Amino acid sequence: MAVPWEIVISTAGGVAATVVGVFAGGVVGRRGQNEQWVRDNRSTTYATFLREFVAVEIELRTAFLADRPHRLDWAPWNAALVALSLVATREVAAAAAELTGAVGRFAELVARSPKTREDLREVQEALAAGQLRFVNAARSSLDGSQAPLDWQLGGPPAWAMTEPYAPASVAEGSV
Repeated sequence: MAVPWEIVISTAGGVAATVVGVFAGGVVGRRGQNEQWVRDNRSTTYATFLREFVAVEIELRTAFLADRPHRLDWAPWNAALVALSLVATREVAAAAAELTGAVGRFAELVARSPKTREDLREVQEALAAGQLRFVNAARSSLDGSQAPLDWQLGGPPAWAMTEPYAPASVAEGSV
């Protein structure tokens, strides 16, 4: 009996197409799952970093205005930074490094004497600008189609909101 080559070829082609389809689907599905995992982890890590930043900023501002040493536990802040280094894009890491520098300057300011209102205004502006840069870099890394924000949500208050609460000694130029 003669081998019906048309049937053998079409069957072999169907099997090959199925195997290629399953393999390609696995690759595409795995890539999609990996991208989703990275995006989810970035989102969680970015949120943790911002939460720790706000806690540090509030304590430093409170300590400055009360003219007392800060009572910070740096462990959560440093843990958030280390976690960030695992998933952040270069742009997000650069923005976080800039914000970290501003936090360090604020901690030094709290420990320094004399303190001036101008010092506080400058550091608050650096913190607010750094937070906005971080947020915009993070938004872009999570979804490149998101437009950057032109304003800050949360975080360090505008100088006009802090100035009235500054102690009289700060209002005169030094604490």
